[in-house]
Amino acid sequence: MKRTLERALRQIAVLALAALALTALGLAACQRGTPQSEAASGVKMGTYRAVLRLPGGELPFGLELAREGAATVGYLHNGKERLELSEVTITGARLDIRMPGYENRLTADAAGDMLKGEIVLDKPGGKQQHIPLQAQLGQTYRFFAMPASDNADVSGRWAVNFIDDGGVSEAAVGEFTQSHDVVGGTFLTATGDHRFLAGQVRGDDLYLSTFDGAHVFLYKARVAPDGSLAGDFWSGTAHHERWIAKRDANAALPDAYALTAMRAGSRQFDFAFPDLDGKPVSSKDPRFRGKVLVVALAGSWCPNCHDEAAFLEPLYRDYRRKGVEVVSLMFEHFGDFPRAAAAARRFRQQYGIEYTTLIAGISDKDDAAGKLPMLDKVYAFPTTIFIDRKGNVRKIHTGFSGPATGDHYTQFVGEVKATLDRLVAES
Repeated sequence: MKRTLERALRQIAVLALAALALTALGLAACQRGTPQSEAASGVKMGTYRAVLRLPGGELPFGLELAREGAATVGYLHNGKERLELSEVTITGARLDIRMPGYENRLTADAAGDMLKGEIVLDKPGGKQQHIPLQAQLGQTYRFFAMPASDNADVSGRWAVNFIDDGGVSEAAVGEFTQSHDVVGGTFLTATGDHRFLAGQVRGDDLYLSTFDGAHVFLYKARVAPDGSLAGDFWSGTAHHERWIAKRDANAALPDAYALTAMRAGSRQFDFAFPDLDGKPVSSKDPRFRGKVLVVALAGSWCPNCHDEAAFLEPLYRDYRRKGVEVVSLMFEHFGDFPRAAAAARRFRQQYGIEYTTLIAGISDKDDAAGKLPMLDKVYAFPTTIFIDRKGNVRKIHTGFSGPATGDHYTQFVGEVKATLDRLVAES
């Protein structure tokens, strides 16, 4: 009897071990069949409606996460723009994204279909701005899931004024397209455009927003009985302006070639700054002698400078065999050289830049003007200077109208190529 009982207990133990083994194999098979991003990390792939919380309310944008081969990539959605994010790291339920070519980053923790975290923006002087973020998987609307049926029409061209809290006004041109309640477009200013904006009209109220890795812009306005617009604009957590607009098919900005000039008696543009390795580079160096030179005052923190770099790099590859050189003078948020150089290297890597990049100073227009005393002022980043083979400045263009401006961008590209063709042809 005792032997029989022992034999039965041994059989039960064997069966139990076999069951445990089968269960383990089944779990392993399930994990192999489930994407690592969902089973192990907790961060789900797909499109999220992300929301940043500003003093003016919720700023929505689209955030897409996807597996491409062995890597996880992301995309920011703002109207027509789908901006790729290549530096995406997932550790458990933690998501970390570095913005392309910027020092800014997104961090969040996953909980089911939700992400909760923040955007961290680097600001001048090494300061940081922390903006709370929440994102819901599977939602693709911008501001409102259920649009109103009777909405105002804001499509077309508008003469705009932005008025800061100190009463200082800046002229702009608004250009919007609209389909039912969905609105897209941008604002053009003398310093550059606001890039790709997306939003909705709900009754007589207009809502627009963008987060493109650097810009954190939220706009609200109401259509008045006379058809004009009046509302508020928030940039990040600290800056607020009012804005007003009237329809004007002929609305225009000042001539971008007339805002910055050489000082009286100055014709040549000279510079001497260190490259990213700290080696001095001068406009008098042999590499620039007898060349047509394009000098861009820029910074890795500046979205319009990103648009310009994306334009200048392929332009440089086309024109350098014709005797054209491009130099970018970088004015960064950081006063210490190693950190400024690191930011500029990320900027170069993002656009595959092969032209010369120098560290010229900090991201301050007065500092830039002091470093370049031949200019009467530095009105904006970017500012682009066209220099002939003899070293004489022929044109200075302030600001940059990027791809979000449509025909304005196409026109500018044509202008630059025509200018270079003329300068190259000169003996």
